[in-house]
Amino acid sequence: MSFPQFPPLPQLDTLGLITAVADIAIVAYVIYKIFMLIEGTRAIQLLKGLAILVLADILSNLLNLSTISWILSQTWAVLIFVLAVIFQPELRRVLEQLGRRPFFSVVRSELAATDVINIIDEITRAVVACAKTKTGALLVIERSTGLKDYIETGRIIDAQITEDLLVNIFVPHTPLHDGAAIIRGSRLLAAACFLPLTDNPYISTSLGTRHRAAIGISEISDCLVLVVSEETGIISLAQDGKLVRFLDEKQLKDKLAQVFAGADSQAKPFWRKNERKKGKKGARN
Repeated sequence: MSFPQFPPLPQLDTLGLITAVADIAIVAYVIYKIFMLIEGTRAIQLLKGLAILVLADILSNLLNLSTISWILSQTWAVLIFVLAVIFQPELRRVLEQLGRRPFFSVVRSELAATDVINIIDEITRAVVACAKTKTGALLVIERSTGLKDYIETGRIIDAQITEDLLVNIFVPHTPLHDGAAIIRGSRLLAAACFLPLTDNPYISTSLGTRHRAAIGISEISDCLVLVVSEETGIISLAQDGKLVRFLDEKQLKDKLAQVFAGADSQAKPFWRKNERKKGKKGARN
């Protein structure tokens, strides 16, 4: 009794399969990151308009609408250049975020632990003092992305960070109060600096120019921006294009500790551990 002969199964190309999966995964990740970058911006509305044009082109070909099809075919020829102009802010943001990767990041000198604690204390006391008196303030803390272009728009100070200096800068009707102060490491580099305003259409209309400038600079760099409202005294923090409001002194101090210590984790900052140790020693004495 003979059994039917079946053709041999095709050999599985393992390397080709891995390459195909990696190719799809990379493309999916890139598309996901692009959508994350443009989320909450006017680019979403532009993409909806582009989707409508694509749908109209498909329908015009199916229904043999020759005039509409011809118009749309002429539109696609120049659409690439138009999109490059329209999406210029988003494209710039993508390239700048790629440049922030660790491979390209500028290595900055690390501060001693005691210096970090002093800087955090000085900034926190200054911001809290401005909040209590409802003195408007805008303070930018530079990180890996250089802010030289914006530093040059203000007055160069290059002084050690102190509470008195920061508070005096933002006193109303003084020469340096209108604009942002920019910090790099342990130095206050400049004041009265001009920052770009966000063009996010979803920002609340109740937010003023300071808050819009804080969000704007955080959209195009990895800096941390502190804002004090001159109307309410509310302390806000802008980072990665997002604004967090109603910060208290402890939350502000913890966030500054993460930034200056170079730790983005949620672990307790080292300066709190030092404070606990000091408290225990004091109790023993």
